[in-house]
Amino acid sequence: MNPNPFLGVFFHWLGGLASGSFYVPYRFVRHWSWETYWLVGGFFSWIIVPWTMALILVPDLGAILSETPNRTLFWAYFFGLMWGFGGLTFGLTMRYLGMSLGMAVALGYCAAFGTLMPPIFDGTFGSKVLGTDSGQIILAGVGVCLLGIFIAGLAGVSKEREMSEEQKKEHIQEFDFWKGILVATFSGVMSSSFAYGLAAGDPIKALALQHGAPVLWQGLAALVVVLAGGFTTNFVWCMILHFRNKSGYEYFMRNKSRVSLVAEPRSVGAAAAEDAGSLRVPMSWNYLFSALAGTIWYMQFFFYSMGETQMGKYKFSSWTLHMASIIIFSTLWGIALKEWKGASTKTKALITLGLAVLVASTLVVGYGNYLGTQQ
Repeated sequence: MNPNPFLGVFFHWLGGLASGSFYVPYRFVRHWSWETYWLVGGFFSWIIVPWTMALILVPDLGAILSETPNRTLFWAYFFGLMWGFGGLTFGLTMRYLGMSLGMAVALGYCAAFGTLMPPIFDGTFGSKVLGTDSGQIILAGVGVCLLGIFIAGLAGVSKEREMSEEQKKEHIQEFDFWKGILVATFSGVMSSSFAYGLAAGDPIKALALQHGAPVLWQGLAALVVVLAGGFTTNFVWCMILHFRNKSGYEYFMRNKSRVSLVAEPRSVGAAAAEDAGSLRVPMSWNYLFSALAGTIWYMQFFFYSMGETQMGKYKFSSWTLHMASIIIFSTLWGIALKEWKGASTKTKALITLGLAVLVASTLVVGYGNYLGTQQ
């Protein structure tokens, strides 16, 4: 099967759509603490769905993992562990900045580090990227992507300056610009570790092919290892929060005290405050929406692993395509959820320009990969 970079771009768009959309179901969770719905969703994101999909689509998954060198398993798991720190603070980014601005800032750092560091560490940046026409075009596409992220960030800053605190918190109840920027910076840098984990898992993908896995799904075997590392970090942190906030009972009890309902800022959705007088927690719906969010989150890397197989020798550029696609769709969700309501014409023009530049960056990167397949 010959690589088809433009098909790869399409797969990355689908992954970006999934990633940019996964947080929406969490908005319908009622009267649960952040650590509760985040961990329920995480079980589906990092354990249940990855293993289910890999067992269905990858032959001999157990044999593949048992044949994988321990060093490979360690590094794939370790970078997943490091990515976990970025993943758990990514949720905080959404809480403090909203979907549009939060994702733009966090993913800007993530795109830069996650795209450029793997070929630099491999020692192929000079020969494969700078030393070829196709590599230079891809690098230009990365630059266009970062420009688009920067413009989107400018739009977010412009919106923050124009809106009153009441307007900001009408749609983002815990809006805090500077706290959000700090969290987003940490989240973005650490989240780029996922790209390193996928690169470390290349031997697992090779073994999957040897065992007859379809080319498109070879990466699913590596994903279960990387995501296990991410699950570990998030599980430990959520357990710490449960202990500190005494919120572990929320998994099992349908009733919650009026005091905790009023005082608990981590409850999601506008109706959380309106329903503060109610003691009834919609357990079934909370589990359903959290599971849905977690499943949608996983689908970003399901499609990412498919897109990566189509990028030829420049598969490191997949990370840029993924980040650009996430920001495009998360911004569109932010617009749909009225996070930009009340912004000026100038600010709306900036975010529109940022989206256009991001779309252009995916096409530039796709064209560079296409040229690479012709050489």
